[in-house]
Amino acid sequence: MDQAQNPRRDSLPLLALRQLVVFPGTSLPIAAGRPETLRAIEASVAQHDSHVFAVLQREDDPEIDPGKLYTMGTICRIDQLQRGLGGSQLVVTGLRRAIALRCAMTSGDYYLATVAEAEEVAPANSDDLAYEALHREVRERSSELGQKTGLPREIAEKVVHAVDEPGRLADLVAGYLDISADERQTLLETLGIEDRLRTVLHHMQRQISVLDAQEDIKSQVQEELGDRQREMYLREQLKAIQKELGDPDETDETDELREKLEGLDLPQEVRKEVERELSRLERVPREAMESQVIRTFLENVIELPWNERSEDRLELPLASKILEEDHYGLGEVKDRILEFLAVRQMRERPQPAAADESNDTHDVTEEQTRRSSPILLFTGPPGVGKTSLAKSIARAMGRKYVRIALGGVRDEADIRGHRRTYVAALPGRIIQGLKQAGTKNPVFLLDEVDKLGVSMQGDPSSALLEVLDPAQNHTFTDHYLGLPFDLSEVFFVATANFLENIPAPLRDRMEIVEFSGYTEGEKIEIARQYLLPRQIEQGGLRPDEITVDDEALRDLVSRYTREAGVRQLERELGRLVRKMARRHAETGATSADADADSADHPSTDSQITTGGLRELLGRPRVHPEHAAKEDQIGVATGLYYTPVGGDIMFVEATKMPGKGHLSLTGQLGDVMQESARAAHAYARSHAHGLRIDPELFGEADVHLHVPAGAIPKEGPSAGITMATALVSALSQRPVRHDIAMTGEITLNGKVLPIGGVKEKVLGALRAGISTIILPAANEPDLEDLPSEALEAVTVHFAEELGEVLALALRDASFEDGRLIFKGDDPANVRPLGEQYH
Repeated sequence: MDQAQNPRRDSLPLLALRQLVVFPGTSLPIAAGRPETLRAIEASVAQHDSHVFAVLQREDDPEIDPGKLYTMGTICRIDQLQRGLGGSQLVVTGLRRAIALRCAMTSGDYYLATVAEAEEVAPANSDDLAYEALHREVRERSSELGQKTGLPREIAEKVVHAVDEPGRLADLVAGYLDISADERQTLLETLGIEDRLRTVLHHMQRQISVLDAQEDIKSQVQEELGDRQREMYLREQLKAIQKELGDPDETDETDELREKLEGLDLPQEVRKEVERELSRLERVPREAMESQVIRTFLENVIELPWNERSEDRLELPLASKILEEDHYGLGEVKDRILEFLAVRQMRERPQPAAADESNDTHDVTEEQTRRSSPILLFTGPPGVGKTSLAKSIARAMGRKYVRIALGGVRDEADIRGHRRTYVAALPGRIIQGLKQAGTKNPVFLLDEVDKLGVSMQGDPSSALLEVLDPAQNHTFTDHYLGLPFDLSEVFFVATANFLENIPAPLRDRMEIVEFSGYTEGEKIEIARQYLLPRQIEQGGLRPDEITVDDEALRDLVSRYTREAGVRQLERELGRLVRKMARRHAETGATSADADADSADHPSTDSQITTGGLRELLGRPRVHPEHAAKEDQIGVATGLYYTPVGGDIMFVEATKMPGKGHLSLTGQLGDVMQESARAAHAYARSHAHGLRIDPELFGEADVHLHVPAGAIPKEGPSAGITMATALVSALSQRPVRHDIAMTGEITLNGKVLPIGGVKEKVLGALRAGISTIILPAANEPDLEDLPSEALEAVTVHFAEELGEVLALALRDASFEDGRLIFKGDDPANVRPLGEQYH
């Protein structure tokens, strides 16, 4: 074998390639710059007769990793080498396929590969007619591909016919195919000559088809350009013929446009620009592209509501009635709308005459201030009524309503429009919305403003800064119009689910109105007053044909839906109505005696109870947590809040023999893990005051787990819950099962405020827990709770962890900074403020 005759060929410097594959019999220029590669090239020239082993990397990684290299490569000869400051340029020629047996770093800081030559597999019968036909087809297609890529026919045929061996022909063609590096590697690893020929033929036919398609497209474009030039020439001839015959010209649209523009009450600056464009239109030939651009621009100016307004409905009782008819609750938002109408009503009163005329210059500014509208941002979870409330605001005020969806918008031109120099340019969506409304003071909804994107075409949220700034939007300039348009009278309402996704400068320009999730009682009232009647009407039933009692509605809310809003609740009510409609239809179609049939099928009764709910909708799909039945060591009950509402969660801690390690499981986020470590550090530094044996921290491991491991969890509000579970597990004292808690903890044991108090308290009540521990700083947040919830819950406020542990652990109290258990002598108890050293 070759390896035995020439041992140096067994070990060759490694040349790792990125996106390049060298085939035997082909030459390839390579740019080398990595230090290992440069040293391998020098070693090859000095010690290995300029031979290297070239192999493709599996990933385009700047670092060379032997584990990420393909096994099959090519033994190559370096034919040319040019060294430079930034690396080396070389030309290599592939000699033979080889397989890398091992690869190791040498003392010269380059990789040396031990390789064995790979033998090609020739066909069993080289005289087979099918094999000969395949060989000839590859030769013919190779010549055809060379000609289509620009080679003269004689040169292409000369290159192909210079190679007689089929395997070498396949390698030669593969080196010039426009295919990916992985496909080239697959060809290199194909040792069977017949299989390699077939694969190469497949790639050639595909590339030839692509080149033919490109040629067809080019021909079609040239034909279309020729048709347009011919059409323009014929139109000019037609005009000349009509002029010779004395036929009248077509209706002049310019006079019509001028008449419409003169009827508009335009600002002076706008009037000047419009007159200039109209004069240009008269001079430009009708068939010119510029003529159509100017005409479209003037038509857009005509359609805009420069001075058309809707008269505001300022009757506060009527507006309040409309808002109450459309939405339940949401008192803060309704009050804000009524306040705006009240201010407008006060401003409409006759003003006393000024003592002199020195204020005449401020008339325009005062008029803009009097007519300006607020800019509101409705933020909250999905389904709580943000979008529908904007429509109700328009109805209550007697204004037109316009909505644009901004979710997924990534182009600034969607807001500001395209400049007229672009083909098919259009105004932005703000101007288009005003054209749609026909007035300059509509209620304009910017839906899902938190889901704006950023791309190469600009940042739409930055374009909204001028739109939503009361100090600037009276001169808003759309790129298409190039003219200022007054947006100060537009009542802008933006909606968002996540306030933190809105850039701070944009958020600062809007008045934020937060929508929290509905409570269970509010959902029941919404279902009874709004959702159920609407679904009954859509289902074709009469109100007396279906009724749902309060217990069934409560069950539907808590056991069949889990959301902050009411969208899923309305869908479930729709399912319920459709089921009942089918039962009524089947009962009427199969039996004339409705009473007898109802006796056989009690579920067709118009009254739906909890039992009938399960029969119609199936088993409940939501299983909320319930309070534990007994006290446990190492298990504390916490509270959490998500966009769909609040609930309880259990934090479990246990100790085991070990070396003092703390393990955290349950898909805890970074902040939550930091809270757990802070709780563990507090327990360790205050071990004596907590009745924990300090030796445990060196002899036992602690494992803290938050169940529902498939659900990611994050936030600092579980700090005191995790601290209570840890202290309970380490001191072997049970935690009360009838108490829940929430609050952030510091290393010194301070209890810091958290958010979502309303939702968390309501979640605890749903779970059957009426005693709750909250941070003392969160006491004002209880004002947000419904009165019935305040009456049903007992809240304890804590400023430090000792107070929490005194409430949560059995037989414990907190006196003078000491945590005292039943049977303790207070004089021998160390205060928690004294850390253990």
